[in-house]
Amino acid sequence: MKTVYTRPKILKEAHFHYCPGCGHSIVNRLIAEVVEEMDLRDKIICVAPAGCGMLLYNYFDIDTLESAHGRGAAVATGIKRVLPDNVVFSYQGDGDLAAIGTAEGFHAANRGEPITVIFVNNGVYGMTGGQMAPTTMLKQVTTTTPSGRNHIHAGHPVKVCEVFAVLDGTSYLERVAVNKPSAVIKAKKAIAKAFQHQIKKTGFSLVEILSPCPTNWKMGTIQACKWIDEVMVKEFPLGVIKEVK
Repeated sequence: MKTVYTRPKILKEAHFHYCPGCGHSIVNRLIAEVVEEMDLRDKIICVAPAGCGMLLYNYFDIDTLESAHGRGAAVATGIKRVLPDNVVFSYQGDGDLAAIGTAEGFHAANRGEPITVIFVNNGVYGMTGGQMAPTTMLKQVTTTTPSGRNHIHAGHPVKVCEVFAVLDGTSYLERVAVNKPSAVIKAKKAIAKAFQHQIKKTGFSLVEILSPCPTNWKMGTIQACKWIDEVMVKEFPLGVIKEVK
């Protein structure tokens, strides 16, 4: 039989704590594959967040440390300035980057810090119960918006890539998804390209990944994947938002 998949060596043989159908496990695997294929194992450093991705050090056999909620870009900046030859990335969710960590992410991008942010957007606060996040869409039902998000009371969803695109310090911003095989392939390429931009020192790079959250969306896993295509990408269009050649 032909081997179609082999576990990346830097992905530990540990059981993921993520809910069934969650996209975080796919993103974790893609990062591991990219790091291995780009031969970055001995020079890459991961900054894990609070939230669903907080246990990355249990899964990655690379240097990984925890940051306080929302401070991933600040911690990554400090590491990169001390160890400029290393590849440094923060792994952040929508509440982490687009709410409590807005200042750290925004200003790191504006300064053109040569770090990479892997931004997982599932439109809710996943670990704490499915509350409305900055990226929650209008009319989307969450535990704190039982009648759907209303722009009069809660504002509009934040489009991180588009906001960061106007900053001179950003060099590469792309939005992808992990809800089907073709999308997963594109997501992997985007992560690799972001690391390449960091290695070339072109500026700040970020990959936004639309990820299913069946548990907090109150959907089946198949329905959640379809919902990304049918609803979510209309608010958050996929593709390269900005790239400085």
